Amino acid sequence: MSRAHARPQRSKRVIVAGVAVAATLTAVTAAVAFAGGETATGSIACPRPVVPAVPAAAQAEVQRELANLDKQIAEAGERLRTSAGQGGPDFVQNAILGPLASKRVAALNRIETAIGRVAAKPEGLERFATCGLGQAPAVSAPPATSRTSPAGSTGSSAPAAAGTIECPSPVVGDVPAAARAEVDRELANLGKQLVEANERLRTSAGQGGPNFVQNAILGPLASKRAAALDRIAIAVGRVEARPQGLERFATCSLE
Repeated sequence: MSRAHARPQRSKRVIVAGVAVAATLTAVTAAVAFAGGETATGSIACPRPVVPAVPAAAQAEVQRELANLDKQIAEAGERLRTSAGQGGPDFVQNAILGPLASKRVAALNRIETAIGRVAAKPEGLERFATCGLGQAPAVSAPPATSRTSPAGSTGSSAPAAAGTIECPSPVVGDVPAAARAEVDRELANLGKQLVEANERLRTSAGQGGPNFVQNAILGPLASKRAAALDRIAIAVGRVEARPQGLERFATCSLE
C-alpha cells in the first residue's frame, strides 16, 4: 500500500525454513545543512544482514525483527531530513548514525536469540549494525562458527574488551551565573554517563563481535554526550553568546 510523503519502500521477504535470509538494504536520501554552512547530501545506507537457516519455529520473530530494522532506517532517514541546520560536522554520526547502530545491534541480537532457542545460535550478526551516510560500510568477515545448542551448551564467544572508556573534558569557558546551575547539572550528567558506559563495558565481557563496543557502548555514549553538551550551549545561550563547537567533546574512546 502506498504511503503519503514518499516514505521509504520496504521489500517483502519470504522466510523459508533452512534457507538463508537477507534483509533489504534501505536508503533514505536527504540534504543536511550544518551550522558552519556545510551541506551533506546523502542517504543512510545499511548493510544487509545475512541470517542463515531460519527454523520454522523462529520465523515469526525473525521476520518481526527484520521489519524493525527497516523501520529504524526509515526513522533515522526522517531524522536526517528534519535536522537540517542542527549541530556541527559530527551531528549526523553522534545523533543519528550512532543511535541507529545501537538499535540495530539490539534487533540483530534478538534475531540470534530467537534462532538460538530452537537451533544453533548464529554469531556475529552485529557486524551488520553500522550504517553510513552515502553508502553502507564494509562488513567484517563472519566469526568462526559457534556450535551453541538450544539446550544451553556454550560455544566460542568474542573476547572481553580490555581497557577503560575515556572522554575528553569539555571546555565551556566562562559560564554566566544565571546558567551555572543548569550547566553544572549537565556536566554531572556527563560524568554519570561515563560511569554507566564503563559499567556496561565491564558487564558485557564476551558479548557481540569485534564492533560490539563501538556500536553498543561508545556510539550511544557519544549520542548522550552530544545531547548534554547541546543543552549546555543552550543554557549559556539564553543569557549571552552561545558557545559553538561543544559537540567536539562528545566522542569517547577505549583506552
